[in-house]
Amino acid sequence: MSDNLIISARDVKKTYNTGKVIVPALRGLDLEVRRGEMVAIMGPSGCGKTTLLNTLSGLDSIDSGLVEIDGQDLFKMSDRQRTAYRAANMGFVFQFYNLLPVLSAAENVEMPLLLDRSQRLKPKQARQMALDALEAVGLADQAYQRPAELSGGQRQRVTIARALVNRPAIVWADEPTGDLDSKTSQDIVDLMRKLNRENGQTFVIVTHSEEIGLQCDRIVWMRDGMVETPAGNLAPIPVPTPASANGAAVAVPAI
Repeated sequence: MSDNLIISARDVKKTYNTGKVIVPALRGLDLEVRRGEMVAIMGPSGCGKTTLLNTLSGLDSIDSGLVEIDGQDLFKMSDRQRTAYRAANMGFVFQFYNLLPVLSAAENVEMPLLLDRSQRLKPKQARQMALDALEAVGLADQAYQRPAELSGGQRQRVTIARALVNRPAIVWADEPTGDLDSKTSQDIVDLMRKLNRENGQTFVIVTHSEEIGLQCDRIVWMRDGMVETPAGNLAPIPVPTPASANGAAVAVPAI
């Protein structure tokens, strides 16, 4: 695996057996992602985008193939090792937030730190890290509000803070703006782009929105459980410059 690659998947296959029908979700998928890239995974509904995210992150198993994250073979690890590796090296942003309603924003953000025994953090340390993460996403003044007291965009910012609190190398985002209006969606994309550039973290974003895809470094197109662009095609796909929510041009960076 090249030193510049952080994600490498080779001939990955995944089939779901519902009991009545066998669904081949991934059919020999190949994919490479460079360290520090912000990549959009796009394609029609049912093409395997979320399955790709779940398998490459180790949330779900694969039937066959190879998945390496930063040179580590993910599926040579035991379930416990994979869970620990994921907790230490990955963050997740979901469409519907997955925040615990009885906890404040700060408590939701600090939870991964308290559950990760390898961190061995004291509660005071975890809380400060959570507050720092909330400040980074512009929610320092909402740290002690519960999710019901926050707008949709604010809840998603809490989710992003939770994903980033352990300073992961990779952030996986599954339709992170799917439940938001267009202006709030643009705010969230701008925030992820800012964090990607400032921290050098790799973002892999599953999205139906071509407008979001055009603001990433590269679009990976999927169809029928396979990547349509070649695995080694790491140069950004030439795309027109999109417009932001306020009409100003948004530059698509080359890497």
